[in-house]
Amino acid sequence: MTLHRADTLGGRAAVVGIGATEFSKDSGRSELKLAVEAVRAALDDAGLGPGDVDGMVTFTMDTSPEITVAQAAGIGELSFFSRVHYGGGAACATVQQAALAVAAGIAEVVVCYRAFNERSGRRFGAGVQRREPSAEGAALGWNLPAGLLTPASWVAMAAQRYLYAYGLTPEAFGQVAVVGRRHAARNPAAYFYGKPITLAEHAASRWIVEPLRLLDCCQETDGGQALVVTTAERARDLPHPPAVIRAAAQGAGRAQEQMTSYYRDGLTGLPESAVVARQLWRTSGLRPADIDVGILYDHFTPFVLMQLEEFGFCAPGEAADFVAAGGLPLNTHGGQLGEAYLHGMNGIAEAVRQLRGTSVNQVPGAARVLVTAGTGVPTSGLVLGADG
Repeated sequence: MTLHRADTLGGRAAVVGIGATEFSKDSGRSELKLAVEAVRAALDDAGLGPGDVDGMVTFTMDTSPEITVAQAAGIGELSFFSRVHYGGGAACATVQQAALAVAAGIAEVVVCYRAFNERSGRRFGAGVQRREPSAEGAALGWNLPAGLLTPASWVAMAAQRYLYAYGLTPEAFGQVAVVGRRHAARNPAAYFYGKPITLAEHAASRWIVEPLRLLDCCQETDGGQALVVTTAERARDLPHPPAVIRAAAQGAGRAQEQMTSYYRDGLTGLPESAVVARQLWRTSGLRPADIDVGILYDHFTPFVLMQLEEFGFCAPGEAADFVAAGGLPLNTHGGQLGEAYLHGMNGIAEAVRQLRGTSVNQVPGAARVLVTAGTGVPTSGLVLGADG
């Protein structure tokens, strides 16, 4: 049973620094070095030094633990360190963990980071390989013999049902891909800088697993991204306008599995996103109409449409038309489809840029940004807002 009331975290912490490496397909250096580069860049951006940091948060599935990164980055004693599970679903939860620590007085300056050679090293898109036996892996084991071997194949099952239920064609997914690539084309940091696409090009791209085409699937990236979180009070004394954490939430739905939740009552939605949405709206006091920019996790285009519907921006089955009509500025950095696949951490950085007024695709007057993390798995989300 999930909460039925607002929580008290909103407004007590802020993101004050963002930093990243370049985004590439072959970084040529270790994942630890990528992590340290990103952490140092984020601290420089925040106007802070390694000696100011007393907390670290990252993901599981990470080869660079908090203590090792702290040592390599010149960070001293830590009073808080944490890791969040479920791949991309952890992105916003790292910031939630940092905010909880800051609000409780356990730490004052917490760095969240994610760094990997996801293209030149271990490729998540390759699916299940040499996995150690585990309880959560039993669900995957049930589906693997049927040929559901990769993330694209797991998502394709729900995507096919979505199209059938609402009488749509795969062009519906193309709307998301076109928007992401349009924004990436104007973003010098994006891998697909200068390379927009059309709906016709989306429809001509090769099948990966029907109904998903190549341009429905996010890229694979080498790189690192880090964020610095501190108290709302201290944030006001730092160089950049703070991105205040108005609300943060995690969510897992009933009958939740890791990408293969096929035994729910339906496959056309994302119940884990609904759990997050309810808590974000309760705590922030906002509604979809109040959001200026949406940074929605876009590992696969169909799940962007389902997120828009779960968060209440439009009715079920209407999200493709909503995106086509420009109903919400969406993934203004290019998303994981166009900028880079950093398990959503680069999306949080873009939300901060929008609130600072420094995005390359700036939305005028942006003061409230919704950010979501990976879906199909236990997930998380944030509402970030301007100070004041």
